[in-house]
Amino acid sequence: MRSAGCVLNDYVDRKIDPYVERTRTRPIASGAVAPTEALVLFVALASIAVGLATMLNRPARMLAIVAAGLTVAYPFIKRYVSVPQFVLGAAFGWAVPMAFAAQTGQTSPLAWLVFGVAVVWAVIYDTFYAMVDRDDDRKLGVKSTALLFGEVDLFVIAGLQLLMLAALILVGLRAKLWFWYFLSVASAASMMAYHQWLARDRQPAGCFAAFLNNHYIGLIVFIGIVLHYAFSPVAP
Repeated sequence: MRSAGCVLNDYVDRKIDPYVERTRTRPIASGAVAPTEALVLFVALASIAVGLATMLNRPARMLAIVAAGLTVAYPFIKRYVSVPQFVLGAAFGWAVPMAFAAQTGQTSPLAWLVFGVAVVWAVIYDTFYAMVDRDDDRKLGVKSTALLFGEVDLFVIAGLQLLMLAALILVGLRAKLWFWYFLSVASAASMMAYHQWLARDRQPAGCFAAFLNNHYIGLIVFIGIVLHYAFSPVAP
């Protein structure tokens, strides 16, 4: 479904991407793929996703309907609201309650707390991403949090980073994760500080590097969870 969303996004932005430095080489924008071909691929990928969703339990299937709506809405939302990154975060993060529902038959408070982390994280890294395109987006009328936050962008991102760290700590406490997990959260905090340094001059290259470097945050937190269960296994 993530792939389907990417294809749809490129299709919807096909008249915008050629005028943005970073996106002009995308398949549709460059002419390598025809718009009709992209639509066929979107339908094929979405059909596979629907087929997979039918294998889930009923709570997860109901959540999958919302996921589909978020996926389709995101490419259009950036034309009307200044916070499309929040919609993107919800679309990406919706896998969290779906996974909880698929495994447990319900969405616990922990599920929504982890979902909140995913949303805030997406706003953080995609704002760095949008800072790369800020000048082009302003000319084209594309809305983003980078434009909304303006000169206080790094300050707002820092606030979101602190919010994410606080939520990660709450996740650890609620899920009873201990040393290895909290060590990973501390490592994530140091990475966030590094991202602020990378983007300190708001130069496109630095902002893009901060965006790319965010995947290490997900990796290190995941490793912390794995190490917790490896060295503190759940009793049978």
